[in-house]
Amino acid sequence: MKYDFDKLINRTGTGALKIEALPVRYGRKDLLSMWVADMDFETPPFILEALRQRLNHPVLGYTITPPQYYRTLQRWVRDHHNYRVRQDWLAYIPGVVKGIGLVCDYFTAPGDAIVIQPPVYHPFRLTPQGMGRVIINNPLIPTADDSYEMDFDQLAQAVTPRTKIILISNPHNPAGVVWSRETLLRLARFAVDRGLIVVSDEIHADMALFGHRHTVFTSVGPEAEECGIVFAAPTKTFNMAGIVSSYCFIPNPKLREGFYNWMRASEQSDANMMAPIATMAAFSKKGEEWRRQMLAYLEDNVRLVENYCSKNLPQIHPWRPQASFLVWLDCRGLALDHDALQDLFVNRARLALNDGEMFGPGGEGFMRLNIGCPRCRVEEALNRLHAAINTISK
Repeated sequence: MKYDFDKLINRTGTGALKIEALPVRYGRKDLLSMWVADMDFETPPFILEALRQRLNHPVLGYTITPPQYYRTLQRWVRDHHNYRVRQDWLAYIPGVVKGIGLVCDYFTAPGDAIVIQPPVYHPFRLTPQGMGRVIINNPLIPTADDSYEMDFDQLAQAVTPRTKIILISNPHNPAGVVWSRETLLRLARFAVDRGLIVVSDEIHADMALFGHRHTVFTSVGPEAEECGIVFAAPTKTFNMAGIVSSYCFIPNPKLREGFYNWMRASEQSDANMMAPIATMAAFSKKGEEWRRQMLAYLEDNVRLVENYCSKNLPQIHPWRPQASFLVWLDCRGLALDHDALQDLFVNRARLALNDGEMFGPGGEGFMRLNIGCPRCRVEEALNRLHAAINTISK
């Protein structure tokens, strides 16, 4: 089946965050919304059909998590990431950000320190900080090839006796870096040597682009399995973020058993009725074909942004993502401060993007662009930006 990713979907009136929150977040609602990390493609029809079939039954009562749900997760990780996950390693979690909060709550106490690697997805900072944990920044180092590398020298100096956890974004959000096996193994050995836990957010794991391959953190060796907690989900890949359906796997029983018992006590690991249904439909043969077509479409959207900026917007340099539908735009060539850059995008171009500073140190002068939408919408955004830059350069 050939899927139509050019179809424009009007999400007004559906409670969509990217639409309804515009007046609060940007001060106006007449913006082209390219910020929230969900896509504007139709959720795959086979997922919607699986949900409809369940809703044909007239009772929405308590449900169990079907055993085939865990077998589906095991098969998907094995087939796509060459890693065998045992069923007892797995648990449902009520969202990756909530999972980070749960890990912080269980494994740390107020005043304990958590390492993050900015620029990085802002809940990595906001969630632990809001729970009274201390944030230690281990800033990523920009590389000459529009990527980042981890700064292990600074990390060694930054950790303290109260450091408990290192949070990593794998693949990285916002820049789309697919971390190498060598980098992840080095991080695992660092963590084991110091008794630290590594929490790896792998929600974009199934969206590697341009021939890149994702590496599951715990797959790199026994050190990673000793210290690692992996969070993943089908929700970004299959555009069903509104159905909270995430999962966790922890190979080390010393980390796993107490944490999973604690989650079970408050039913945090009990899936809502629709989550397993949607996940099993996504991680099917039909899901794999849809995923392949969607990724090819995204790659062409990335190329569009690159070619357009090269020809028309030389002041803006897009970093090619190795994974995900997010493009990290280097706008430092415009020589604008934060407020002027925001004014350019919001008030002149009428675009809603995530500004780089929200991702922490190193994000200054960048903007995060969501290209998970029909190509005509990407073209419209670029044309608006081009026209806006012309107004300030005259």
